[in-house]
Amino acid sequence: MQRTSILAVLATVGLLAGVAQAAQPDPGLTGCAAKRSAIENQLKIARDHGNSDQVAGLEEALRGVEHCTDSGLRKEREQKVLDARHEVAQREKDLKKAEKKGDSEKINKRKDKLAESRKELQEAVDDLDR
Repeated sequence: MQRTSILAVLATVGLLAGVAQAAQPDPGLTGCAAKRSAIENQLKIARDHGNSDQVAGLEEALRGVEHCTDSGLRKEREQKVLDARHEVAQREKDLKKAEKKGDSEKINKRKDKLAESRKELQEAVDDLDR
């Protein structure tokens, strides 16, 4: 029984990894071409799984990519990095205030939020050259 459960879990993980990989842009593409490719790949997956609501949303997103320019996309991504940096700075200030007050519960909450903001910042920086 346990062996069957392990096999089922491994099969599920394998399928999810395949779906996540397919939702990525085709290799070698950057900017708007990569964005378009990722949406098309997600659209194929949604169609294959019969998810009509997701298909409709992705078709709308694909229409929006028609107006995409690499320079405009770069500006959007740079703004996202700036916003994320501002968020990290604000979270650091909040953490310092909590540390001054000495409330360990608030300190832990602020640390968690700061870690989340730093992760979002790193993702935004990583997206700059995609």
